[in-house]
Amino acid sequence: RHFLNDSEELCCAVCSDFFKDPVLLKCSHSFCRVCLKKFWEQKSSRECPLCRRKSMDDPPLNLILKNIVENHLKHKNEAPEKTEAPEKNESHCSLHGEKLLLYCVEDQEPICVVCQTARKHRDHQLCPLEEAVEDKKEDLRASLIPLKEKLEKFTKLKQESEKTAKHIKSQSQHTEKKIKGEFEELHQFLREEEEARLTVLRVEEKEKSERMKEKIENISKHVSTLSEKIRDIEKATDAEDVSFLKTVSDTKEKAQCSLQDPELASGALIDVAKHLGSLKFRVWEKMLGTVQYTPVTLDPNTAAPWLSVSDDLTSVRYTGVYRQLPDNPERFTNFAFLLGSEGFNSGKHSWEVEVGDKPEWDVGVAAESVNRKGGIYEACTSTPTHLRLKRKPQRIRVQLDYDRGEVSFFNPTDMSLIYTFKGTFTGRLFPFFSPCGLQILMLLLHSRVHTQIRFSI
Repeated sequence: RHFLNDSEELCCAVCSDFFKDPVLLKCSHSFCRVCLKKFWEQKSSRECPLCRRKSMDDPPLNLILKNIVENHLKHKNEAPEKTEAPEKNESHCSLHGEKLLLYCVEDQEPICVVCQTARKHRDHQLCPLEEAVEDKKEDLRASLIPLKEKLEKFTKLKQESEKTAKHIKSQSQHTEKKIKGEFEELHQFLREEEEARLTVLRVEEKEKSERMKEKIENISKHVSTLSEKIRDIEKATDAEDVSFLKTVSDTKEKAQCSLQDPELASGALIDVAKHLGSLKFRVWEKMLGTVQYTPVTLDPNTAAPWLSVSDDLTSVRYTGVYRQLPDNPERFTNFAFLLGSEGFNSGKHSWEVEVGDKPEWDVGVAAESVNRKGGIYEACTSTPTHLRLKRKPQRIRVQLDYDRGEVSFFNPTDMSLIYTFKGTFTGRLFPFFSPCGLQILMLLLHSRVHTQIRFSI
């Protein structure tokens, strides 16, 4: 490619004509002095017409570009029939005037055949200039691979974050509707309590929505930065050989990326269980009377996409339909599992589950660290224990004694023991449930709690 064929590069981007009295901005873009002045007067801002970078100082004359344009126009006037012109001066050695055909590996610079025998490059490793250019370009292309992979990860996380932000809004709206429905069943003097709980919900929605918005904006900045880096590097690989070699070190430095791989933070979703779990009990506890209390409530943020959790968080059904839900860290994605909303790390706890005539179901406890996303190969080496039951249980009572390291299962009809697991617990344990692949309801049973208030004078 010859220099005089690049007429477009000698034209001002504002007037589209050959440069006249060109000035050089700090961003390395050049424009006619008059064109730039008019542009700044129209915009009322001293910014580059191409990249919009601000420029506070008066730009200096680009004398080199001015001379190149004048030489180009002179050549066109003197020899209009020629389509090619002499090669750029930078293609020749500045010391000897010879064409740059070799590349010194030690000094990282192109040289001519005369430089080859000079003391400075004597006994240095040399290679053809074209070979060095191709090697450098290949090295730079290789550096693009991790950048593009990271860009893809950030792009996917941005999409997931945007979906999570929408789900937060949907959860908030649904939870607000449920809260209002629950409070309609209470007496008029409890309205203040209702408003207080709605306020907590809205504050949480605002905080988590703002947090997610900030996260999305931050991810967008990373995506923009990575995209710009990739464009700059790809543009650099198309430059002239010598120009490319002069800038390859800076370009390769741009290719370095210290950004950590993106992750979706835990706890991003609305804590529905906090607002709805045993809601009536916690409100009516302030009053005389009795309410229904469920010792364990389900956490919909852990439910697999095929499961449908009731509004009061006490029952779950397998639907067989995959719902588009955020892939938050708490959610099971490979199996039809979900957990209770509260974990235990001490004491005794119990809850009852109605399984009815379901031929298959899972109940028990699971560690907080249980794998929820699959991707693990396991060998089921434990030998199953055959259970001999007198009658088929319609309900299962799960009883956890954390301090003694025991999880026991009973038939609550006659409180007959079904089985007891023994072990040593080190972290929080959560109630575990799965309706398996059957579209039959699993129900957590209520407990009747009486509240007594004694007055003394």
